[in-house]
Amino acid sequence: MSSSAAHRIETAQVRRSPRYTVFLLAGAVLGILAAFVLTFAFGGGENESATTGVSYSTTQVFGFICLFAIPVGVAVGGVVALVLDRSLARRAREVRVEREVITIDDAE
Repeated sequence: MSSSAAHRIETAQVRRSPRYTVFLLAGAVLGILAAFVLTFAFGGGENESATTGVSYSTTQVFGFICLFAIPVGVAVGGVVALVLDRSLARRAREVRVEREVITIDDAE
């Protein structure tokens, strides 16, 4: 059994990156809050619809608004994460890294 070691010093770029999942979830929560505010700001389901003649409950109105508000919130969160990622990419710095590769030959 023989082994060999290779030792090199290389350069690598180090930068911070935002966690996209957190921004997308925050956008979804923001969309739910916006839907909640819009539901009660305009009177929820108190009146009969002018086009269909049906009266919708407050929870139905909240659900309908969520269908649009959540995807918009997720999109806004994604755009914020991308902008933050681009601005953090400018602050990338190079560091020196020590790399060691050890090869073990098991042939007997």
